[in-house]
Amino acid sequence: MHAVVLVLVEVLIVIGLSRLVGLAFRWINQPLVIGEIVAGILLGPSFFGLVAPGLAATLFPPETVPFLNVLSQVGLIFFMFLIGLELNPKYLSGNLEVAIVTSHVSILVPFSLGALLAVVLYPLVSSSSVSFTAFALFLGAAMSITAFPVLARIITENNLQGTRLGTLALTCAAVDDVTAWCILAVAIAVANTGSFSKAIPTILFALVYIGFMVTLGRSFLNRFAVYYRRTGRLSQLVLALIYMGIVASALITELIGIHLIFGAFLLGAIMPKNAELVKELAVKTEDFVLIFLLPVFFAYSGLRTQIGLLNSPKLWLLCLSVLVVAIAGKYIGTYVAARVCKINKREASALGWLMNTRGLTELIVLNIGLSLGVISPVLFTMLVIMALVTTFMTSPLLEITYPKKLMMLDVLEPEPEEATSDGDTIPENNQISYRILVPVANPSTQKGLVQLAVAIAMNSQQSAVVNPLSLIHLQEDYAFESTPVEAEKLIAQRRHQIEELIERLEPSTSRSYVHPIVRVSNNVARETAQIALLEQANLILVGWHRPAFSKNRLGGRVGQILSTAPVDVAVFVDRGGKRLERLLVPYSANIHDDLALVLALRLLVNSDTRRLMILQVVENQQVKHELSNELHNIMEQLPCNVRDRVDIKVIESREPIQAVVTASENVDLTIAGTSRAWGIERQTLGRYTDELAIECRSSLLIARRYSQVTSHLTPILTETVTSDQ
Repeated sequence: MHAVVLVLVEVLIVIGLSRLVGLAFRWINQPLVIGEIVAGILLGPSFFGLVAPGLAATLFPPETVPFLNVLSQVGLIFFMFLIGLELNPKYLSGNLEVAIVTSHVSILVPFSLGALLAVVLYPLVSSSSVSFTAFALFLGAAMSITAFPVLARIITENNLQGTRLGTLALTCAAVDDVTAWCILAVAIAVANTGSFSKAIPTILFALVYIGFMVTLGRSFLNRFAVYYRRTGRLSQLVLALIYMGIVASALITELIGIHLIFGAFLLGAIMPKNAELVKELAVKTEDFVLIFLLPVFFAYSGLRTQIGLLNSPKLWLLCLSVLVVAIAGKYIGTYVAARVCKINKREASALGWLMNTRGLTELIVLNIGLSLGVISPVLFTMLVIMALVTTFMTSPLLEITYPKKLMMLDVLEPEPEEATSDGDTIPENNQISYRILVPVANPSTQKGLVQLAVAIAMNSQQSAVVNPLSLIHLQEDYAFESTPVEAEKLIAQRRHQIEELIERLEPSTSRSYVHPIVRVSNNVARETAQIALLEQANLILVGWHRPAFSKNRLGGRVGQILSTAPVDVAVFVDRGGKRLERLLVPYSANIHDDLALVLALRLLVNSDTRRLMILQVVENQQVKHELSNELHNIMEQLPCNVRDRVDIKVIESREPIQAVVTASENVDLTIAGTSRAWGIERQTLGRYTDELAIECRSSLLIARRYSQVTSHLTPILTETVTSDQ
């Protein structure tokens, strides 16, 4: 097979497997990049070459490796440009003094331990052709690296960008990134020249070039910002000039002797940080780089990773020592420095685990070292394992040190004290007697959903709160919009949209009940459940939507929330009716119908004009369904003016669902439990049948009970009993 055709087949396999394994790792709450690195290793001699050596040799013969190398180097150049472009001065605006101390100690300690470890490893896994100075510098740099891109996405994913921990971690990582790349540049210069003294001219040339780029280069690049402000777009000609600049800068640093990637990184770092210019440039560049070129780099790295080389207990013990030094050096250095700077123990520990993230940045360093011959294939494999383990462990150790519940306490806004129409204030969180959480996917179309939540929540005690919850789902780890700064912009934009929705609610007095929560999430259903538990919500009220890849109307995220949320859930199918006066509850005496009836009673209590029909459908002169003792007691406690507006109707029919559909023609809202009687029941794999959802003539509220139904009426019953006395 022709080499070019074979390379294209390889790229096809690489992209497909990278996406597949990457998504699997996202499913277990790990960065996508870890899955893509693992996919590259699976294609190499460590797995594919082991289980199918003949096929591996056919698909990845030695003659195609140089082609993959060229593609991976092009990918690295543009990826390093994106990293430099992403280094926003805003990351250096908070806790800078603390960050500088913490960051440099977090580099100094692992670098020193790495240099000491080099004394042990040098005679065992290196050769006399490599100078000890270059070996020690590379090993120290490998131990000191923190992957800024991966760390930034972890912070965004956990909504920590606005907290002290998130701000400090970003600032530390930004300072760490610049310092570590400088150390690596020195290590490369020493490796290329053979000794530190011979590397001094290379280092001086590099400093001169950096100075030139920071002054004259930046001044020239500012013209692009001026051009962009005038035109509002990047033309293909301007984009071509920028790409030429990236390649030219990379070539210059390669000629100087400090590797291609530094020139690309430097150009990205000095690009004018006009927000819209940076965003358009990143968006136009990142897709091809991240989807096509970077997976090739992972595959190229995987072909060079040979876990089989660690073929003795002694080598595995050395690998363990590398891992221990890397973890302990970074964690202890960060933790001690943070504590000295008076950061509390929990935040200092969480910061230590965040700074241990190495990811793709570490892989770049290792490939440079292997290409220069400074580190051997055996040590390369050990360090790849270290990079994977340290990145993989970040999320679980962060969760142990700084549980999601505590993170959310820092992230979620406290309830604002707002005056009500009577001059009172909304009570503190622990005094709120009733709370509804309303996931809002599209603020422009879900006014009816929030309006219904307000109608259920409002009562004379004024101690209820409705929280419209908007979770922005960022699917791509490395997409520019998932950076902390861009995520904050998306959050601000979504919050503004929800505030506009709140301003449209009627009556105007109801707006004081509504307080939005806006966050970034990679798992909307799971995050909704966690926030519901943290906020002690009584009910999750979610809007129905048609899933993209399913005919099940209660599938997708709605189905996930309905099936897994540990609180009561109601799904609203909005038919567009604006009135909410006539209510219908089909009742068949199960726990979900109990919840449906209680929600209807709450609506009834909160209005003097609403009426409720309880419909019981029996077959062949069966005895009508009696109310549960719990509901019977509740009905007894209701004021007479509420009980007078409740009608109980019993009809005989062999088709209960059709009876409900017929009755729904004359009401504004039907509230039904998730029961078999109404064609709404959970089946295998979390699916729900949805016959009533399809055929119901009025708006429909589908209730699924989790907790005691009395929790929805206790505050109202207390109020009404007190007022009667």
